[in-house]
Amino acid sequence: MKYTMKPKVRELADRFVQAVSAWDAVECICLNEAAANDTLDPYFALILDVYLSGDLPPAQERMLAYPEHSVFETSPNGNKDRFMVGELPVRIEYKAVARIEELAAIALRAGSDLWKIRDSGTYVFYRLAQGQPLFKRTDWLPGINARLSLLSDEFWVRMRAFYQSTMDHFLTDLGASIVQNDSFHYLVSASGFIKYACAALFMENGEFEPSHRGYYTQVHTLKTIPDDFIGRFESFLRPDSELPPERKYEIAKLIGRSIVGL
Repeated sequence: MKYTMKPKVRELADRFVQAVSAWDAVECICLNEAAANDTLDPYFALILDVYLSGDLPPAQERMLAYPEHSVFETSPNGNKDRFMVGELPVRIEYKAVARIEELAAIALRAGSDLWKIRDSGTYVFYRLAQGQPLFKRTDWLPGINARLSLLSDEFWVRMRAFYQSTMDHFLTDLGASIVQNDSFHYLVSASGFIKYACAALFMENGEFEPSHRGYYTQVHTLKTIPDDFIGRFESFLRPDSELPPERKYEIAKLIGRSIVGL
């Protein structure tokens, strides 16, 4: 996948790739699609996925190796660095090749241990497939993407079943929250329901889940969706001031039944 970037964004990405690729453990570096947004877009971020076949250098060493930046912070487990370069947000996320291989093996087997990727989902595979390679030390990246393109029907069927079950769980909670007038649980249940309803449809279409920002746009382009899904989907997303929770629950039940019957 290739993304169109402004020249200053491409120049900045190249500077970080040059610094990070100097570490022997770096297998490849991919650019995330968020960099394709206009730099004034609130969703813009320069995000680099760095796949490692060895140990990650300590945070202090990484911070000193990066081009000039400010407001540096790293995640508690040390695999995500965040900072600013001028007014541009930058995130560098480090991922172990061994862990990716483990997840891919589970997916390709589609066996009794498939539940191990149920919670994390397929987004990790989406980033592998959709990231724009900026550095490759070997052919590992095209190799693993080629293997993931051969996922069996059993994988997609079972992952859909996982997500559909979770969708049903949130639908039940949604109804209960309305009866109890529990506004907090209502919001949690509503968001969980619509997320897993969409995730089930991505699995039905044999597509990896995008980022949450990509759900809305990409679910509209799926080839196989229930009749009237888009209209109900849009209605469910309307503010509560336009559509009361009780009505949204009725729409949610229609969405859920249509996905189960697909």
